[in-house]
Amino acid sequence: MEKEEWDNQTSPGRFLLLGLSNVPSLKIPLFLLSLMIYIVTVFGNILIVVLVAADRRLHTPMYVFLGNFSIVEICYTSTILPRLLASCPTTDTTISARGCMTQFFFFGCFAGTECYLLATMSYDRYLAICQPLLYASFMNWKVCLQLTAGSWLAGLLMSTVVTGQFAKLQFCSSNAIDHFFCDFAPLLELACSDTTALRLVTFIICFLDVVFPFVLTLVSYICIITAILRIPTTMGRQKAFSTCSSHLTVVTLFYGTLIVVYMIPRTASLRQLNKVLSFFYTILTPAVNPLLYSLRNRDVKGAL
Repeated sequence: MEKEEWDNQTSPGRFLLLGLSNVPSLKIPLFLLSLMIYIVTVFGNILIVVLVAADRRLHTPMYVFLGNFSIVEICYTSTILPRLLASCPTTDTTISARGCMTQFFFFGCFAGTECYLLATMSYDRYLAICQPLLYASFMNWKVCLQLTAGSWLAGLLMSTVVTGQFAKLQFCSSNAIDHFFCDFAPLLELACSDTTALRLVTFIICFLDVVFPFVLTLVSYICIITAILRIPTTMGRQKAFSTCSSHLTVVTLFYGTLIVVYMIPRTASLRQLNKVLSFFYTILTPAVNPLLYSLRNRDVKGAL
C-alpha cells in the first residue's frame, strides 16, 4: 500500500486500521456477525428505552438509569461498529486522523458514562435492599436526575481532557493501528513525541473514570450481598437477589473483560487475544445487556 499523506509533515493524514483478522476468508463471516450483533444491540436497547418511556410502571429511578444505560450502549457501539462494517466487505480500512480522534473521543465519553451509570445503578440497588425505609427520601427524582446528568457530564469532561492531550501528539513512525478501532494503547504505540504528560493525565483520568466508579460498585455489592445473606428465609433471599441479579451480571461482564483487556501486555503473541476481548466488551456485551434485563426482570417482561 502506498504511503499515506502526512499532515504538516509530522502526522499521518490517515490511519490504517488492521482490524480483527488478516485472513481474507474471514472478512464476510466477520461482517455478517458484526451486522447481526449491531442490529440486535440497536433494536434491543431502543426497545428498552421505548418501554421505560411508555410504561408508567417503569417511571422509577431504577428504570430511568436503565433507559439512560441503554442509550449509552447504542451510542457506544455506534462509535465502532459502522466503521468496522464499512471496512469488512471492502479493501478500504483507512480512517482520517480527524475521524480517528473523533472516534476516540466518543468512545471514551460513552465508556466513562457507562462506568458511572453502573455505579449509580448499584447505589440505587444498595438503597433499595439495604435502606428500604430511606429509599424514597434518598433517591427522589431530583437526586435521580442529578446522578444521571453527572454520569453523562463526567464521561464528557474526562474524554475531552484525554483527547485534547492526544491531539497534541505527533505520529511519525507508522500509520498502521493494530486494532479494529482507535483505542488508547494502539494509538500511543504510533506516537513519536513525548507522551509523559499524556500518560500522567490518562492515569489520573482512568482512576476517576474507571477505578473510582468500580470501587463504588464493588462496595455497594458487598453491602448488598451481606444484607441478602442476613435475610432468614430462602424465598426472601431469592426475592432480594432477583432485584439486582441482572445488573450484577452486566457489571461482571463489563468490568471483567475491561480489566483483562487493559491488563494484558500488548506483546506480539497476545495482541490477537487483546483484540478478541476488546470485541467482547465493546460490541458483544451491549448486545447481551437488553436480553439480560428483559429475560431476568419481571417488570420489563410485564411491560413487554
